[in-house]
Amino acid sequence: MPQATPSTPDLSALRRPSGAFAMLAVDQREALRAMFADHQDGPVGDERLTAFKLAATRILTPYASGVLVDRQFAFDRVVEEQAVAPGCGLIAAADRFTSAHGELVGEVDVDPDVVPEVVRKQGAVALKLLVLFRPDIASAERIEMVEAFVDRCRQANLLSIIEPVSRKPLDGSPWDWDEGVLAAAAELGSRGADLYKAEVPMRGQGDPAEIRRRCARLNESIDGPWVVLSSGVPQDVFPEAVRLACREGASGFLAGRAVWASCLGAPDVEADLVERATARLRHLCDVVDAEIEER
Repeated sequence: MPQATPSTPDLSALRRPSGAFAMLAVDQREALRAMFADHQDGPVGDERLTAFKLAATRILTPYASGVLVDRQFAFDRVVEEQAVAPGCGLIAAADRFTSAHGELVGEVDVDPDVVPEVVRKQGAVALKLLVLFRPDIASAERIEMVEAFVDRCRQANLLSIIEPVSRKPLDGSPWDWDEGVLAAAAELGSRGADLYKAEVPMRGQGDPAEIRRRCARLNESIDGPWVVLSSGVPQDVFPEAVRLACREGASGFLAGRAVWASCLGAPDVEADLVERATARLRHLCDVVDAEIEER
């Protein structure tokens, strides 16, 4: 496992013994409600979301090196019920989402109700911040938010994780999603975050050599370790996408949908988490272990 030095953060609380990151995300909010709504008639209540997050955390964290949880629906309950398995690092989502521009997550800012010192006392080892990268919005505000977030994490002795995502311009101008993924890394990949969470170029689909080439560009832009997320990547494609990213410098994943999304429509969601989601997560762990150990 890579060792921390005086100039590098100690990320061991979020790593596997191999040095790889194999982290689970259960911080989806209205997006998760919408996913449940695709499988049932009638409204999806808050308690349905909370119950799922608690079950996924309890069932899957024995195999994860970290778990990302949101304050709105689950963080306090996860802590109170001791749902996180020993050895799995707890990450608090520090972002507040607002629906806007026809998107469930159209605006993001730092959630003032997530107090770093408080969540650290509750057991968190890191905070995560989602950042929307729109090509028609000036970079200054994004950079300021990220740098302030990183500084606040350091003051509270917490690791900082940023998650820039490529989004359409608000002015209606033509855009390229993939170029946004690369431009976001160029803009924010060297702003001091301890860990960078990236979208998979080409959503993991297409020519593997081209996916690797774009992952290599991400690696050049990101000053520190980085992992990939699974949103937008088909579940059956994600393991290979992770493998390709790791071969160009990534150190693992922080993902939810590729692990548990298909369970949401199962007759018995918890049984499906045990039988299917666990197998997918363990396979992903094997993928990242093998790639990191070969370095």
